[in-house]
Amino acid sequence: MAPRSAPTPRHSPAHARAVLLAGLVAAACGIVAWTTHAARSLEDTTVALRFQLRPAQRPDDLAIVGIDAATFSDYAQQARWPYPRSWHADVLDELHRLGARKVIYDVQFTEATSPAQDGALYDAVGRFPGTILATTETDARGHTNVLGGDENLARAHAQAAMATFPILAGGEIARVQPSADGVPTLAVATARSLGHRVDPTTFEHGGAWIDFRGPPGTIPTYHFSDVRDHRLAASAVRGKVVIVGMTAPTEQDVHPTPTVRDELMSGPEVQANALWTVLHGLPLRSAPGWAGILAVLLLALAPAIAALRLKTLSVLTAPVLAVAYLGLSYLAFLQGWIIPVVAPLAGLALSAVGTVTASYLTERRERRRVALHNAVLEQAVRERTAELHETQLEVVRRLAHAAEWRDEDTGAHVERIGILCERLALAAGFSATDAETLRHAAVLHDVGKIGVPDRVLLKPGRLDEEEWAIMQTHAAIGASMLAGSPSPLVQLGEEIARTHHERWNGAGYPAGLRGEEIPLAGRICAICDVFDALRSRRPYKDAWTLEEAITEIARQRGRHFDPALVDLFLPMAAELAAELARKDEGQRGRPDLRFAA
Repeated sequence: MAPRSAPTPRHSPAHARAVLLAGLVAAACGIVAWTTHAARSLEDTTVALRFQLRPAQRPDDLAIVGIDAATFSDYAQQARWPYPRSWHADVLDELHRLGARKVIYDVQFTEATSPAQDGALYDAVGRFPGTILATTETDARGHTNVLGGDENLARAHAQAAMATFPILAGGEIARVQPSADGVPTLAVATARSLGHRVDPTTFEHGGAWIDFRGPPGTIPTYHFSDVRDHRLAASAVRGKVVIVGMTAPTEQDVHPTPTVRDELMSGPEVQANALWTVLHGLPLRSAPGWAGILAVLLLALAPAIAALRLKTLSVLTAPVLAVAYLGLSYLAFLQGWIIPVVAPLAGLALSAVGTVTASYLTERRERRRVALHNAVLEQAVRERTAELHETQLEVVRRLAHAAEWRDEDTGAHVERIGILCERLALAAGFSATDAETLRHAAVLHDVGKIGVPDRVLLKPGRLDEEEWAIMQTHAAIGASMLAGSPSPLVQLGEEIARTHHERWNGAGYPAGLRGEEIPLAGRICAICDVFDALRSRRPYKDAWTLEEAITEIARQRGRHFDPALVDLFLPMAAELAAELARKDEGQRGRPDLRFAA
């Protein structure tokens, strides 16, 4: 009875506990990372990637008037920066004339210049009530010194507001605060002046996320010089909130933002995006803390559960979940929610590694036991396979010798054929295993002679035409005797028995095959069979000398034999003949009287 295989190992309680513990430890690490903001810089990077993937959406209620390189070029012969404050007054008056809804002036006017210049700007501010003026300075009581102080601004119906932003760990501007040093920020002050109720408690700790509309250049921007020189069409700013400020990179009011990796955004455009965010109710928010913790728990425990439930498929769980979660985080971003990415994915990665490690350590002992059992089974199988192989070879040899004993003058012919075929097969590119199989199969080449009558097979003289026709049937008889076997060895023996008398030029038997229609094993055996027959003594002929046999093989190149095989055989013929002669002498302890040296 065949040995039974070992049972498939099941997860032990110790293995299950170790895997779940690995998942819980990974979850704890992820929660700690999330709650302590240990990976804040990396998390900010993932937010930036989400901004960069989202398509730009240009707002239709904002515009920027930029003091840019074109403006510097237009006024190069008239003045250098900073420009006279009367010029800013001109721009305010022109924007008012063009129908701008409100102006945020992102240029700081805290220091006095000349009474005429300061007065011109102050009067222009008074002619455009509700103007918001930027500052970055305040005293301890939250008062500013823009255009002489807050009282002056109140008389002109204007307001000063802070232009500063908090900086993320990566150096980017991505959040806006409701106030700084007791003064409302530009975005909040402007929104309130437009009638929006802004509740500071709705801002997250550290500021609300700025919902950038796109990369730098998304918000329409016009040249300061075009406005001052009356070249701007009213449609560009009518009904819009206009931010006036420095956009030339040379003045360094440009900043990194999450919207693009290698390009800076001007201060006025940052202010415009912050204003849009506040005007639209802070549409981009961080997910609640419980959502982040839940995400960490689910992702960290997933590999452990998969390892216990899915077995071999658990290795795919981590990358599949990672990709799915990244997709979910982007979809949530499109809906206005920023869910954590780094901590949950870190928990997932730690859990995957921990689960694999726990599985390896706890299953190692079981695998060793199974491996030992399998080794015993494999050894038994190898021994049984070797025994069956030897039995098969013995049956093949006995069957070949059964045919040989009927034609005992052939002596050790079948054994020599096997050796010759193996050596020629190796020269023709066969592997050692295939060449050995050919050696064993070749001994069956004349097994069909069992079916040839003694009067023909044992006739001492030459055969007549009828007898020769009977003798030729041994190829088909041998093939039919071996047909239908599941053994590759016997199948190859059938092929050789059927085709070893076919000729390269098609003049052979039984099927008259030609060229490469003849199987390679049959072509190899044909050369070896004829060579050994020529070198062997028969009742009707003497053994040919080695030179005569080689000459005949060469003469039949392209006629009886495959030319390529002949070219391989001839250089080794002398060595093979000597080797076979020594082998015959060693086996019988005396010279072979039927095989001439």
